[in-house]
Amino acid sequence: MKRIAAILLFIPLLLTVAQNISSTSISVAAVGDIMMGTDYPRNRLPANDGRDLMIEVEDILKSADITFGNLEGTLLDGGEPEKECRDTNTCYIFRTPTHYVNNLSNAGFDVLSLANNHAFDFGAIGYDTTAKLLDQKGIKHSGKLGGGVKWRKNNLSIGFIAFAPNDGCNQILDLHTARKKVSKLNDSCDIVIVSFHGGAEGTDAMHIADSMEIYYNELRGNVIQFAHAVVQAGADLVIGHGPHVPRAMEIFNDRLIAYSLGNFCTYKGFSVSGAKGLAPILMANLNPKGKFLGGKITSARQVRPKGPVPDSSEEAFSLIKFLTETDFENSKIIFFDDGSFYNKSIKPPKIRQPYYPPIDYFQTLNITDAINKLTK
Repeated sequence: MKRIAAILLFIPLLLTVAQNISSTSISVAAVGDIMMGTDYPRNRLPANDGRDLMIEVEDILKSADITFGNLEGTLLDGGEPEKECRDTNTCYIFRTPTHYVNNLSNAGFDVLSLANNHAFDFGAIGYDTTAKLLDQKGIKHSGKLGGGVKWRKNNLSIGFIAFAPNDGCNQILDLHTARKKVSKLNDSCDIVIVSFHGGAEGTDAMHIADSMEIYYNELRGNVIQFAHAVVQAGADLVIGHGPHVPRAMEIFNDRLIAYSLGNFCTYKGFSVSGAKGLAPILMANLNPKGKFLGGKITSARQVRPKGPVPDSSEEAFSLIKFLTETDFENSKIIFFDDGSFYNKSIKPPKIRQPYYPPIDYFQTLNITDAINKLTK
């Protein structure tokens, strides 16, 4: 009887602790490049207006407190490009119909990077139209020169800012200004998320070097130097994209850096062969001060004419694990076979007795049944 009484006293405490944790921690789902089809220079749009492109991974995207992606191209009806298109077969200019913004909202995206080499394919009009459409859907965004964006989630203030080496964007190449912008955001936010478009491209660029990366004579940044600089300035989570392939991860000052999440949902206009077709979904859990606790990589792959679909072979996870262990010998990450990974300075949860069921357990069972099961 005393044991039952002790458990009855324990249950409210368990509920209170769980509620406090859920109300102050933050889970972030992050993916790579998104381009849902283009009608320029020729029609390469998916069936059903792309409404089904992300449907097979939608539940994962919606399970996080914050869901992030990198939007390539513009949301625009009509208009002429800023870039010259000489060959329609090899012309990488993207214009997605404006109503496709609904697909982003329906998939659960909360915040998007517009800092990349396609954000201004259709000039300022294309960028501004895209930004306005995202605003109407309540999707936060950053990319154009500015100080980032702020909002609240789980009683925490969240800041986000995106960088790229391209004209018109917050500059990855200007470390001094990048530090100042991140530091200013950190002054008024509990959690700061930084994304960057940087590094060379393709399967030859999967490994990271601590040096300036160049692609077609364009300076793409020293991504390690940049990531470390913004973490030191106050960034709590750094998410990279641009190489079109997954890259390694690193924990620096107890903050997670994912150097590239590759392609996620790129309907035509992008190669999805080999590693370029991998579409990892990163889930990162941060404490209220931004410290990385643990996370998981869900492996997906783009299978045309579909978008990303779950991949039981876990190829994306295996590749990122390999690259992390190869490129960063002291990455401070512990990997597990189920795709989860943890900060080495944080002990991963132990599945040992005594075992206390999750809080949901008490919501589905009669309290007497729950006590009986706990006291067996």
